[in-house]
Amino acid sequence: MKISEVAERSGLSISTIRYYEKSGLCPEVRRGTDGQRRFSATEAEWFSLLASLRATGMSLSDMRAFANLYASGHETVPQRKAALLAHRENLDGRQAELDRCRVILDRKLQTYDEVLENRK
Repeated sequence: MKISEVAERSGLSISTIRYYEKSGLCPEVRRGTDGQRRFSATEAEWFSLLASLRATGMSLSDMRAFANLYASGHETVPQRKAALLAHRENLDGRQAELDRCRVILDRKLQTYDEVLENRK
């Protein structure tokens, strides 16, 4: 799979994929005889995971630590699971805060609707 296909699948830009590769966030990607990167389906899935982790606020240093665990093999599955569970708990807290903020915004919007309705 070409880098453009991985970019499309993962939602990452080509430059971000290259940056992640240079930063050691993914296993070394093989290259074809033309020198272009050739990604496997597993590598494409990895970039989709990285995109999700970044979009949900995981720091690059935490992503790097997770990638290092991944590169260390199956014996690190418990640590990787713990890292993702901690990240999900963080997301749950952020979601609760966003839900609380949405209620406040909805209330204010309702107030503005009432003000505008009373002007008619």
